[in-house]
Amino acid sequence: MTASITLFPVGCGDMTLLTLADQAKTTVLVDINIRAAGDDPAKEERDVASDLRERIGIDTKNRPYVDAFLMTHPDEDHIRGLQNHFWLGALADYPDDKKPKAEKRIVIRELWSSPIVYRRADRVKGFVLCEDAKAFCAEARRRVKVNRDKKFAGVADGDRILVLCEDQDGKTDDLGPILVKIDQEISVINGINKKGYFTATLIGPLPKDKSEAEEETLAKNHSSVILNMMIGADAKTPDGAKFLCGGDAEVAIWERQWKRHKTATEVLEYDLLLAPHHCSWHSLSYESWSDTKGKAKVCEDARKALSVARKGATIVASSAPIRDDDKDPPCIGAKNEYAAIAKAAGGSFMCTGEHPTEKNPEPLELTVSGQGVSLPAKQEAGRKSAAIITSTSTPMPHGSSWCKRL
Repeated sequence: MTASITLFPVGCGDMTLLTLADQAKTTVLVDINIRAAGDDPAKEERDVASDLRERIGIDTKNRPYVDAFLMTHPDEDHIRGLQNHFWLGALADYPDDKKPKAEKRIVIRELWSSPIVYRRADRVKGFVLCEDAKAFCAEARRRVKVNRDKKFAGVADGDRILVLCEDQDGKTDDLGPILVKIDQEISVINGINKKGYFTATLIGPLPKDKSEAEEETLAKNHSSVILNMMIGADAKTPDGAKFLCGGDAEVAIWERQWKRHKTATEVLEYDLLLAPHHCSWHSLSYESWSDTKGKAKVCEDARKALSVARKGATIVASSAPIRDDDKDPPCIGAKNEYAAIAKAAGGSFMCTGEHPTEKNPEPLELTVSGQGVSLPAKQEAGRKSAAIITSTSTPMPHGSSWCKRL
């Protein structure tokens, strides 16, 4: 079995599937952005829902499923398509068994949710939860109630949940068996220990601060779940690739992460970094890229937190194609910073909206090995060929795209 990490081309949004190297081929889905145009055969937008279905399992009742699903935060571009494509509710009530395979909603065996990101999102002026985010929240509450009612014993697939980070005012104090506190590890997925194949460290969202001003800052900087996931390459190689994923976390979040971990940076190390907030400049700076005409200053501590790259590390922007303009996200200034970080590690920067071409983006499927992550040879050849013939493409930061970690 070979582990893989698939990043889907969903524009400025996130959607990533981890497939572990265990016999069960355990899957962890991080965010979704399944746009309506992708569901319409008459539209040219990539049908990422079908791409996802091709890569997940079918249970004994012929129901498609993912073993775990994490929403990093409740912005629409991280949860769009939830109600159309996923079953929310008790499995005993699943209504799609007689539908064609492609129309059956996907079962979520275990939900990973953080109450903190919802609470901080509510503090942002003008922010309104989309219907999919509301539905996710309702499902999380349902599952927490089931777990409480069962006293956390004998909870079945479809009712399982992990609550990521303690909530305020003691609201999560009684959730011990399903509560993951900051800096704790996750290696049990859907009730089964996957250590050796998967171990994730929770490093965000940071818990509630006593200072209201600090809370306001964290809210405005898009507080998101931040996980650093160690994915085993195979049964004998637990140290395959470290995948750092932080949703839309912006500069104040990363600045604080550096202050917390600068004396022991291992928790920030990565072989694969998903560039925060779709390659936004605001994850690296307090200043606006467009307002300063490209002369905004980088926050050095935030950049340091996002620079703990292992040898041959890859940085990926899950975004639309990146232009040399004033748009943000994605921002050309952020791309340049991340490309420099990757180059210094002997690695590469890539964009999902440009792989293998801007006109026909395809899922970016990275293989996990003992040397980190790499593209399959066929995809790598196609990417290089596209880079040569596409005049609108921005050159890669260096010639050797996929280097081994030494």
